[in-house]
Amino acid sequence: MSTSLRLALAAPGEAGDLAAFLGRQLRWDKTAAARLQADGEVVAVFTRPARFDVLAVRPCRLGEPARLDVTVSAGELLEAIDDEHGALTVPGAVTGPSWAGVLPPRGGWRPVSEVPHETLREAAAGVVAEFRERTEALPPEGRTRAALDTLAEEIWSRTLHGTPLPLRAVHAAHALGFLRAAAPATLLSRGPWLRLRTPLGSIAVRRGGLPGLGVTPL
Repeated sequence: MSTSLRLALAAPGEAGDLAAFLGRQLRWDKTAAARLQADGEVVAVFTRPARFDVLAVRPCRLGEPARLDVTVSAGELLEAIDDEHGALTVPGAVTGPSWAGVLPPRGGWRPVSEVPHETLREAAAGVVAEFRERTEALPPEGRTRAALDTLAEEIWSRTLHGTPLPLRAVHAAHALGFLRAAAPATLLSRGPWLRLRTPLGSIAVRRGGLPGLGVTPL
């Protein structure tokens, strides 16, 4: 993939929003990768936010149609964003991690339910509060990585009330800024996949987990 490929983004502020999304991703994993796919007027940026066992999808509308499929360094992609001119230059390709080969399907999704924005915000806040409270209740010597992993898995494996969606997906959507827009989200399914689609991006979770992922607490 040529490092000179430059993509103009269609909407004002799109570059800044993408930069913010990548910045949140890199807070957890400074060596994170991102897979870019475009086949028309939208480029989809896929990342695997560490700790959550989900995939995040940030779509960006393009000023001109493009076609590409490449895995790059998320850090290099962040540096290649030109916020002033609303564009990005595609960095050189990197060897993709195992998750990059197991992306959610592009089409064929079936709507399951509409989820109110407040329901998602309250659920995410509840996850954070419970994890913090139960962590603080542990004796200092009990706050091991294994103990915190077990606690995180217990909380995140629960489902959002009235849906099959695990709370790890709701928490990831909150942590990545996808719940900033005060609008309902749509829960969709296809095969082993569930997808929480918000106006700012989607979180996809695969029943049975993703390859090469583990659980670590926030």
